[in-house]
Amino acid sequence: MTVYKPQIEHVIDRICSFTSCLLGRLKTLHASPFQCDVGFLILPLCVDDWGHWVTAGASHPGNTAQYRHPVIFLSRLKCGQISDLRAAVTAFLALWVNLDPQLPSEEEGRRFQKITTLINHKDRLKKSERTSAAIHRVGQAVSVAVGRFVAVGEAIASENQELKDEMGQACFEARRAGDAIAQLTDVGSALQPQTDGRVTVFSDRTGMVKAARLLLSSVTKVLVLADRIVIKQIIASRNKVLVTLDKLERVSTFQEFVQIFSQFGNEMVEFAHLTGDRQNDLKDEKKKARMAAARAVLEKCTMMLLTASKTCLRHPDCESARINKDAVFHRMRCALEQVIEIVTEARSCGENKVLPTSIYNSIKDFKGSVECLRENLHSSTPQIMAGQLETLVERTEDFTDSPYTSHEQRQAILGVCQLARQDTQQLVHAWIEAQQSVHAKEATEELEVAILKTCQSIGDLRRELHKVAVGRAADLLKAHGEHLPLRALKAAGAEGNLEAVAEYSRTLTEQKEQLVETCRLLCHVSGTEPLEITCIHAEETFQVIGPQIISAAQTLALHPSSKIAKENLEVFCEAWDSQLCDMALLLKEISDVFEGRRGDKRPYLSLPRPGKHSANLKTAKAVKLDAEEQTSMAKLGLELRLLSSDVDSEVEKWEEQEHDIVRQSQSLASMAYNMYLFTRGEGLLKTTLDLFHQAEVLSEEGLQLCSSLRTFSSQPVDEEKSVVITETEKLVVLCQQLQMGAKTPVQGKTATFQKVDSSIQTTRNIMTVVLSLLPISNKLYKKCKSEKTSLSSLQDWRERPDASTPAKEEGALSGKNTNGFGVKSLEQHMAGLNLLESK
Repeated sequence: MTVYKPQIEHVIDRICSFTSCLLGRLKTLHASPFQCDVGFLILPLCVDDWGHWVTAGASHPGNTAQYRHPVIFLSRLKCGQISDLRAAVTAFLALWVNLDPQLPSEEEGRRFQKITTLINHKDRLKKSERTSAAIHRVGQAVSVAVGRFVAVGEAIASENQELKDEMGQACFEARRAGDAIAQLTDVGSALQPQTDGRVTVFSDRTGMVKAARLLLSSVTKVLVLADRIVIKQIIASRNKVLVTLDKLERVSTFQEFVQIFSQFGNEMVEFAHLTGDRQNDLKDEKKKARMAAARAVLEKCTMMLLTASKTCLRHPDCESARINKDAVFHRMRCALEQVIEIVTEARSCGENKVLPTSIYNSIKDFKGSVECLRENLHSSTPQIMAGQLETLVERTEDFTDSPYTSHEQRQAILGVCQLARQDTQQLVHAWIEAQQSVHAKEATEELEVAILKTCQSIGDLRRELHKVAVGRAADLLKAHGEHLPLRALKAAGAEGNLEAVAEYSRTLTEQKEQLVETCRLLCHVSGTEPLEITCIHAEETFQVIGPQIISAAQTLALHPSSKIAKENLEVFCEAWDSQLCDMALLLKEISDVFEGRRGDKRPYLSLPRPGKHSANLKTAKAVKLDAEEQTSMAKLGLELRLLSSDVDSEVEKWEEQEHDIVRQSQSLASMAYNMYLFTRGEGLLKTTLDLFHQAEVLSEEGLQLCSSLRTFSSQPVDEEKSVVITETEKLVVLCQQLQMGAKTPVQGKTATFQKVDSSIQTTRNIMTVVLSLLPISNKLYKKCKSEKTSLSSLQDWRERPDASTPAKEEGALSGKNTNGFGVKSLEQHMAGLNLLESK
């Protein structure tokens, strides 16, 4: 079954880009209830990527973040209260449109102003030549994009008969909306008034609003249906894996095992790609971390299952080999079930068990309660605050009661806890005195001092606990770096020395307990829920792999001449080593969170790390723009998005997609899109510092494109050559201007805003020049290709692939290079299956 997600992403992106631009030009000034309806319908329902709908910076009052993902929201309605999908879509639209007549007009006006930053307010829409041309161009682009979207939806429907009617109806509505938009935007020339009585957007704005509403509603339906299909694909793939897994567990001959495992390998590769795509699509970082943990288990267990099964087949009477094999099968089934729970948002019995709150979260909650006293003396009670502190102190017993905590560390933790109790007691006294004051509404000076002292002591406790957990983890990783117990186990097993295996097994068990205990402590100080999940996964992995290594070593000791048993032990030792490496990375991330260095993960190769490329910007501070500045940035950003979409469309027309000009233009479009997301307060560019870094990298990529264009235009001798040369020179000047502006340090909010504005405007000008160069260059390329008759002469016209990685590749953007787990290693093991009998 084919997954059409990439095509849908591209088409939806263009539909919403053009629709937002068009409706932005048509929005009127008056914020009547009807106009508010339009604002809430159009702007929030803009698709950013697969199933992720975004707004222009607004959130619906009283709603939580879960309602920002329509697929999740609709599936909850469908599973819980609303069985009909169309009713669910209507409920979703009503949530955002908010037609509640009881809503206060002032609140409505504030919300309307907040979410319409992309709209160009005008008392009267002037029918100028430029406006007419822009409206016509955008409307036709919407119509074309809708056509492509409908084609994808119909292809999906043809492969899924159970959803054919629903998908067909949604596609029909989308096509009807696209045709209506194309008709309404066919405005002709402003200098030649219409005399044929045709209805256009100038005469029927309500029709445009209805068409846009129908378009976005149908898009929602298709996305939801496509999401259901993807979920069904994952479930079906899981079921196939489980069936084959059962067959593998029951095989009794090598020949049968080879045949079934070949099938199992193919099914696991398919499951890996499907779950990898789903992991990239998840917006909830907690779910994404759980999915990553489950997929990591499947990756490692696939190799373990192969060698453990081979060992058990080779030595069917060996009890340790059977135990080793059963543990692998059990763990794989648990991981498969966890993936399905995440995908379907179901809850198992284990999921209902609430994990104990980490000390970090307890400290954060307690500190928040203390600081709230500055604004409201009645925000809590002394009893509640004292209870929070005692609960926090009780959780520190995981540190103080640990046999691996030194006496000095234990005394330091207890001392800080006692200090926190004293400061909290003083805070309670100051709090009570402030409440007894007749005129006291906010914190007094004495209370402010008590708040500061309490927060400081709690911060000291957090630092002490972090120091203990991270220090112990670092010491363990350093001590286990040489893998002495594993080496000793391998040697003892190869010699058939059962007594030595038992002795080194006890040593490994002790190390395992230390690592498990350390993972629990790291979970307390991890700082984020995804890192907590990763710590729990590491703890479970050490807990399981330790006994498996021991059973594999026992099997080898019983059969020291068995190559299969030796290979099996080696695979489990590699898994242990791999988990130690993962723990080292986890330790670094926890330290980054504690020290405030960690932000969003950045898969974009074109996005540099702060401070890497420009030393003058290290001390720059993030600047938050006000509403007026955001409006200006949003308009520029929308133009940038349209240009980047047009560039993507132009490069698709090239026959040679690996050409340097194509790759570099795609990279520029991707970075320009990042800057567009910045204007909406979204994406990976979180601060102005990030934006300036991105602008600097974009300028470098633009200069590389200029170099490619010069080489490309050096041989044709016709009128197009002069055009390419002239436009290339413009591009060089603009890229240098952007580069110099990005590197120039500024201070103050006004100067920073001017720099942001200048960077985005220059980027827009760069993309405009690139857009004008692409069709001319493509024409020259085709002409050159037709004139050249030999392959050698044709090679002179093509750019040789650069050995360096481009600034941004599609694989890095979507993260799909991580979809397949253990495929290469699996193939290597599969290639050696024909040697089973010889072992």
